[in-house]
Amino acid sequence: MAKYSFRYGDGTVDFEYPQEDVIKVLEPNKVEIPNKGEEEIIREAIENPIGSPKLEEIVKAGETVCIVVPDVTRLWAKPAVICKILVEKLNKIGVKDDDILFISGVGTHRLQEKEDFINLIGEDLYKRIRIENHLCDGDVVETGVSSYGNVMQVNAHAMACDHRILVGGVVFHFIAGFGGGRKMVLPGISSRSTINYNHKMYFKPGPAGSGAVETCACGIFDETNPINMDMIEAAKFAKISFIVNSVVDSEQKIAACFAGDIIKAHEEAAALVKKIDGVKIDQKADLVIASACGYPKDINFYQGVKPVFNAIGAIKPKDGVLILVSECREGFGNPDTEKFAFEFDNMLDREIYLRDNFGIGRFTGFRLFEVGSQIHFILVSSMKPEMFAKTDIHTAATVEEAIELAKKLTGKERLSTYIMPYAANTMASMNL
Repeated sequence: MAKYSFRYGDGTVDFEYPQEDVIKVLEPNKVEIPNKGEEEIIREAIENPIGSPKLEEIVKAGETVCIVVPDVTRLWAKPAVICKILVEKLNKIGVKDDDILFISGVGTHRLQEKEDFINLIGEDLYKRIRIENHLCDGDVVETGVSSYGNVMQVNAHAMACDHRILVGGVVFHFIAGFGGGRKMVLPGISSRSTINYNHKMYFKPGPAGSGAVETCACGIFDETNPINMDMIEAAKFAKISFIVNSVVDSEQKIAACFAGDIIKAHEEAAALVKKIDGVKIDQKADLVIASACGYPKDINFYQGVKPVFNAIGAIKPKDGVLILVSECREGFGNPDTEKFAFEFDNMLDREIYLRDNFGIGRFTGFRLFEVGSQIHFILVSSMKPEMFAKTDIHTAATVEEAIELAKKLTGKERLSTYIMPYAANTMASMNL
């Protein structure tokens, strides 16, 4: 038996599994990256922007700057470390603290509280500089209409500043291809209607049951992905001055940082993510045991979309099994996701309702529950079984219990298996 340890909440869960049944442990690829401290990496990125003039050539003393940061579900991107260095640079240019505004680009996620803000930008900056939540139903202004017909409405306070700088991190994303970059505008600081319009492009035109646009998927980052392209247009309309995006390694340390142009810097970050976290496989397995990588990545069920869709490409269709190990201390994490668990008992009714009443929480719930209808999906978490009674998702209290359930569901005593300790970041695919 081989022993494995997964991050789970603030701790770990350990389990054993027959080594002879493990095809492979899918871990990030080894990529040669300079061995430097995080602050040095960030400073070098800011001083050597990609596809952009230097920050001091863009921002002038006396001008106002809005810095858009993520929410706590993306603390792994180390926004506080980035913001410390970024504000130092702006101060050196001559931008005063009073002329800087931080906005947490929560999109439709829950609003951030004092402790969240401190974690996002650091206690020193929290005391010195104004920070506020983006309100997707609040004060927004129209910046343009995309070629897809999306009316772009963006946070008015951000647009009132002379400059907008985006801070975030880049990982695979289940419908946008990659996170980071333009996603800090849409959905980050966009209106609910703009976000909903964008994400609804996941569905093919036509009645419920018509299916999805296959290119709205992990790692697809070109003109074939309409969700991605619409996000790019949103960022261009918002006139972003500069971005600073991190790429983290398996130990949650900044491995590289990319600053500069909203498109070019982000593309280079995405290329590195693909090189590190895009793991090619030669066969699909009966079972994948995947970790959501602990807090804050496993803070709620809603965040499970990342490890689920990073792992799905490694699982045999129909009778394959996914075991997701994710604490979910905040439960579903979104009232609309919860609604889709409790108020519907089949996927067709969920899709019919979603097409007419689109919402991000509903869509996320739909995508996760859809996986349960396509393969065997077992969730190891702190959530109670009755919370999933109307879905096709199974629950287990421990990994060992989930493994026994997987055998029962498939009727197999021996299951070919991939172990994914970093599934929140690492994507498995036969097509890389």
